Amino acid sequence: RAIARHEVREIEQRHTMDGPRQDSTLDEEEDIVIIYNRVPKTASTSFTNIAYDLCAKNKYHVLHINTTKNNPVMSLQDQVRFVKNITSWKEMKPGFYHGHISYLDFAKFGVKKKPIYINVIRDPIERLVSYYYFLRFGDDYRPGLRRRKQGDKKTFDECVAEGGSDCAPEKLWLQIPFFCGHSSECWNVGSRWAMDQAKYNLINEYFLVGVTEELEDFIMLLEAALPRFFRGATDLYRTGKKSHLRKTTEKKLPTKQTIAKLQQSDIWKMENEFYEFALEQFQFIRAHAVREKDGDLYILAQNFFYEKIYPKSN
Repeated sequence: RAIARHEVREIEQRHTMDGPRQDSTLDEEEDIVIIYNRVPKTASTSFTNIAYDLCAKNKYHVLHINTTKNNPVMSLQDQVRFVKNITSWKEMKPGFYHGHISYLDFAKFGVKKKPIYINVIRDPIERLVSYYYFLRFGDDYRPGLRRRKQGDKKTFDECVAEGGSDCAPEKLWLQIPFFCGHSSECWNVGSRWAMDQAKYNLINEYFLVGVTEELEDFIMLLEAALPRFFRGATDLYRTGKKSHLRKTTEKKLPTKQTIAKLQQSDIWKMENEFYEFALEQFQFIRAHAVREKDGDLYILAQNFFYEKIYPKSN
């Protein structure tokens, strides 16, 4: 915490040396905050690395939200602090915040201008399998870091066959509560109310939600819609170095029998329903934003204009 406070002071001092803003209000283009409340093991590191690579060139700030023990639910007092930080910290605007936190409704705190929420989700079984092996073997991003379950050689198939806790259907319950938010019911495994609320938030509170399996298209849409942050992101994703790749090591794909067993669970059915709902919404948005030509996608130009403008100017 002391190091973090020191870094913050250094940043603020640099901004002061560059010349303080004469007006306390920011230009509309600068007064923008994006929150990416990333779900674990959904290619979130690959995506945030692009944001880090572009921030200097596109002139915005990237901040990682690190919660104690990666707890996605904040205390009430931390919620207030978080909302106040993001809305009033002018030196960090435009800002791109990312971290493993569940959705937080800024309107509840009287904020006039809410941040822009984005996210990426993944097929629920594939996400769980990836997370299972990640806890045991890590990945190629930080190969030397010791993981919580390091030394456990049991495969995912063996875990499911033995009814292990790390591969239980309850572990699938993650993407729904991340979108549902900070209400207690969001974290009640198998709650129909939580899924309905997650769907509502996805449609009404998120600017764009992509899927891991179609990450490039997600990045392309963001670049077209929010070039202030994502100008150059598509080319960077296509031609980027290994920094944009994070692969879990020693991952073994589950058998059809294992998948079938998990799919019997009502929890899987709900998480999968939410995933399919998000996928359909993403594909709908993409269909109205891009066209395909010779096997490649390209963004549509502006397709609306104004006419019959009155009163007529002299």
